[in-house]
Amino acid sequence: MVNRRHFLTISSLVGFLPSLSFGHSRSTIANASSSLKDAETVAGVPPIGPVVISTWKQPKANAAAQAVLDQGGRALDAVEAGVRIPEADPDDMSVGYGGRPDRDGHVTLDACIMDEKGNAGSVTFLEHIMHAISVARAVMEKTPHVMLSGEGAFTFALSQGFKKENLLTKKAEKEWREWLKTAKYKPIANIERHDTIGMLAIDGQGNISGACTTSGLAYKMRGRVGDSPIIGAGLFVDNEIGGACATGLGELVMRTCGSFLVVELMRQGRTPQQACEEAALRIIKKQEFKDIQVGFLAVNKQGEHGAFSIQPGFSYTLSQNKQTQVTDARSYLK
Repeated sequence: MVNRRHFLTISSLVGFLPSLSFGHSRSTIANASSSLKDAETVAGVPPIGPVVISTWKQPKANAAAQAVLDQGGRALDAVEAGVRIPEADPDDMSVGYGGRPDRDGHVTLDACIMDEKGNAGSVTFLEHIMHAISVARAVMEKTPHVMLSGEGAFTFALSQGFKKENLLTKKAEKEWREWLKTAKYKPIANIERHDTIGMLAIDGQGNISGACTTSGLAYKMRGRVGDSPIIGAGLFVDNEIGGACATGLGELVMRTCGSFLVVELMRQGRTPQQACEEAALRIIKKQEFKDIQVGFLAVNKQGEHGAFSIQPGFSYTLSQNKQTQVTDARSYLK
């Protein structure tokens, strides 16, 4: 039986990722990527649950999700309940209410959700509705579609009983007005300006679901949509294999179908850790860049999890059996 907490040792990558964009050759990256091919399989290991895992430091969100699972609830209900916590938190300035606006001063939200049967729902460019994740679930369960956007998503939300609200807080508005004085946009890694919450859960029946919600890049062009509401980019779940979600600069994740890639690598035999590493390396091989962050988080059917990011600073929250652990991705480089 495979050790569920065994992760690939990547000593060959010590000090590698923090400087990937500062002159390392593509052959060096290729060699590092090839070291990930000796995958440990999890065949024959029975699924376990419950498990909750989410991007960044979200203990309150995980606790809300865990509470659902502790009552015997579905993973789908758990991830929705979990991510609704930061959506309603005005101090979380990258998700929902209190999120930083676009360059024109409008808070626009993106979200998606996916259940153990492969059903999915998504909303993009949604305004005036606090809980975008719940609207995404309504799209999944009450329409023949996967995605609704903009005015159509808003109108649908109102038809489902959601309340129109002002999502721009005084704090976010003040920051935006300060930004207008220079109006110079530059994504900066790990300062919550382009981050989100992605959450994955396994329930007591061994079923996996996922959710992802965000207010997107601060001061983005009006109409911009990132990876978070895109099934296969910001989130993907296959109940036979596992689930994955992404955080960071969405344009890079979309170009590589990042979360789908992580799950498919697990299908091929990679552990969640190996799959997250390889997905990040594929992004790096395509272009060199500085101060841009992308992180992947994954869990497989056996409850084994992994996380990896392009640069230091990414963290995730693991809540299992009422325990919460926050781990920074830099620990994997030690």
